[in-house]
Amino acid sequence: MGLLTDPGAGRGKLTQILVSHHSKLCALSYISGVVWFMLLAHGMFNAGTYFSENALLPGLVKGEFDEYASAKTFFTEITEEAARYPDSVPYPWLIAKLKQLNLDTYTHNFTLKYPLGARKVYTGKNVYGILRAPRGSSTEALVLSVPYRPPNSVYPTTAPSLAIAMALAKFFRRQKYWAKDIIFLVTEHEQLGVQAWLEAYHGVSCGYEGVLDAGTLPGRGGSIQAAVNLEIHAERVGSIDVKVEGLNGQLPNLDLVNLVHRMCSKEGIRHTFKDREDAPNYETFKGWANSFHTLMLMVFTQSTGVPNGNHGLFHRFGIEAVTLEGFSRKIKGNPAGFYHLGRVVERIFRSLNNLLERFHQSFFFYLLPATDRYISIGMYMPPLGLIGGGLFIKAFVVWLKMQEDKDLSPKSKDTAAGKSGAKESDSHTESKSGEKQQKDTENDEGEESKDSEKLLKEDEAHSPHGKSSVVESGEGTMAPSMWNGVPWACVIFLISHKICLALYSSTDMITHLGLDYFSLPTETALFLGFLIASVILTLLSPAACNASKRADPQQRQGSRGTPEWAPFVNIAALLELSTMLLAVSMHNFSLALICAVIYVPPALWIAPTRNRLRKWCQRLIWIPLQPLFLMCIAATISTAVSFPEELKELDFSFLTKVVTASCNALTFSVVDTYAYGSWVFPIGCFLLLPNWILFWAVANA
Repeated sequence: MGLLTDPGAGRGKLTQILVSHHSKLCALSYISGVVWFMLLAHGMFNAGTYFSENALLPGLVKGEFDEYASAKTFFTEITEEAARYPDSVPYPWLIAKLKQLNLDTYTHNFTLKYPLGARKVYTGKNVYGILRAPRGSSTEALVLSVPYRPPNSVYPTTAPSLAIAMALAKFFRRQKYWAKDIIFLVTEHEQLGVQAWLEAYHGVSCGYEGVLDAGTLPGRGGSIQAAVNLEIHAERVGSIDVKVEGLNGQLPNLDLVNLVHRMCSKEGIRHTFKDREDAPNYETFKGWANSFHTLMLMVFTQSTGVPNGNHGLFHRFGIEAVTLEGFSRKIKGNPAGFYHLGRVVERIFRSLNNLLERFHQSFFFYLLPATDRYISIGMYMPPLGLIGGGLFIKAFVVWLKMQEDKDLSPKSKDTAAGKSGAKESDSHTESKSGEKQQKDTENDEGEESKDSEKLLKEDEAHSPHGKSSVVESGEGTMAPSMWNGVPWACVIFLISHKICLALYSSTDMITHLGLDYFSLPTETALFLGFLIASVILTLLSPAACNASKRADPQQRQGSRGTPEWAPFVNIAALLELSTMLLAVSMHNFSLALICAVIYVPPALWIAPTRNRLRKWCQRLIWIPLQPLFLMCIAATISTAVSFPEELKELDFSFLTKVVTASCNALTFSVVDTYAYGSWVFPIGCFLLLPNWILFWAVANA
C-alpha cells in the first residue's frame, strides 16, 4: 500500500524503467509462460509416476478370478432381456440375479423436475446390491458401478460391463478376505442416476432445491472410499482407456490412477489415456509432440468442467473414482476378454481392500502427458503465473501514469517552473545583489498567484455546481484531483456485475417467455435470449460512454483527452481478470489456463485512447471474446472436428449442426448448474462476462 500511496513512488529509477518498458515485459512474461507450459510435456520437465500409498500393496495382489464362463452366460442373458426392454432397464431380471448372488438388494427411485421451460418431470430407478464385509463391521465400502444403456440408447452398449460386474459379484461372494463392503450399482439415465444415488447415500443436495429429488435409500453400506465405473462395450476389447476428469475439473488421487494402469500392465492389457498410446521415447521431438497432444486433450476436457464418465460425480464427496472404458478394435496382439478384464478389476479391488485410510498421500492436482508420466501442481502453476503476471504489471503502470498525468497538470507545471526559477536564482546569488533577488522572488510569487486564481475561475466556470475540482495540496496550493473519475468508475463496475447477476437469474423467465409467446423449444429460447442480451450489452457500452461525454465534457476529460473514469475501470478490469485466473486455477487449472491464453494478450493491449483506428481495432478484437460468442466459436470447432466430411462442403447442414451444438452447450451448462452444482455457467456469468463488459467500456472510452 505504501507503493500506491507514496507521492514519490513513481519517480524511482526502477519504476521509470518499468513504465518505459512495461509492454516488452508483459509480452516477455506471456511468451515465457506459454513456452514453459509447452516444455512440460518433454520428459526432462515431468516425472515418472509412483505409488505414495504403500498400503495398497499392488505387487502382492494375485489375480484369482475364474468366473469368465459365468460372465459369458450373464452376457447372453442380458442381451436377451435387453431385447425385451428396448427403452428401459430390465429391473425384474437385475433384482432377481442380485438376490440369487446372496447380495442385499435394493432399489432407489429418484425424480428430476426439469428447471427450464415447461418443467417436465422425469423419473428413474437405480438397482444396487451390497456384499457385506465378512471381516469388517461395514464401516468402509467400495463401489463398482455400471451405467445401464438400453438397445435404443444413442450411446454404446454397456451389457458386457454388467456381465463382468455380475461375474465379479459371484466371485467376490466366495472370498473371505474382504474388510470393506462392496456395492454393485446399476444406474439409469447415465450421470443423473449416479448423482441422485450419491445424494441419497450421503443425505445432501448438491444442486438447486426442488430440481433433483434424490429420494431415500432403503439400505446403506459403510463410508465409501473409492469407486470404479465400468464402460466395456464389447466382449473382447483392444485396450482400456482410463478416464479421470470429474465435475468442475476435479481429479482423483493419482495413486488410484497409477493402480489401474499398473494392474492393466500386469495382466498384459493395453491401456491408454485419452485413447492415445504412449510415445516410446519422451525426450525426442516426436515423443514431445505425442505427449503434448495428450496433455492438451486433458486440458480441453478438464476445462469444460463436465465429467467424462460417471466416476466424475464421486469426487466432490471425497471418493476417489475412475472409469474404465473398452472398445472393440483391431490391434496388434490378442484382445482382452472377460477373463482378463475380470482379473484387472479384481486386482484393483483387492488392492483397495488393503487400504487402512483414505487416499491422501499422492497428488490431487496434476496433469498427465502419458500413462506413466505426470506434471505436479508445483510445475504447472508457475507458467500460469507468468502468463497472467503481465496483468499486474499493466495495472501498476496505469496507476503510475495517472500520477504522472496529475503532475503534468497546469498547476503542477507552474509549481515545477517556480522551483526551477528558484534554483536558477540560487545559482546567481553570488553575482547579483540581495535586492534584485528579493524583487525577482516577489514577481514570481505574484505571477504564481495570478495563475492559480485563473485556474480556479476556469474550473469553477465549468463545474455544474460552481465548485472547483481542484484540491489543496499539503503546502496550501491548489492542484487538480486525480480522483474525479472514481464515482463513475464505481458505478460502471457495479452496474456491469448487477447486469450479469440479473442475466444469470433470468434463465427460467427467458425460457418461459419463449415457450408461452413464441412456442420455442427450451434450447432455442435460452440461446436467443442470451444472444439478444449480449447484443444489447455490446451496443449499450459505446452509447453510455458517448452520453457521459456529452453530459459533462469538461470535468470528465483527463489530461490525455479520455474520460477520467477510464483508467480506474482499466485497473479494476486488469486486477479482476488476474485475480479470477488465480482463483479458478486452484480448482480447475485447465479452465484458467485457456482463459489466460485467450484473454491476457488483448487485455494488455486495450487502453482508453483518442486514436480512432486503434479504438476500432480494440473493438474488433474484443467482440469475439464475449463469452457467448466464444462458446459459439468453440462449438463450431467441435462440430468441425466431429464432422470433418461436412466441413469440406460448408453447407446448410453444417451450419445447422453448429447452431444446435451452441444451443445445447448453453442449455446443458445451465441445467448442470441446477442439477449438479456445476461451476461453468456461474463462472461465465459472474466472472468472465462482467470483466468483458469492463474492458469493452475501456475500449470505447
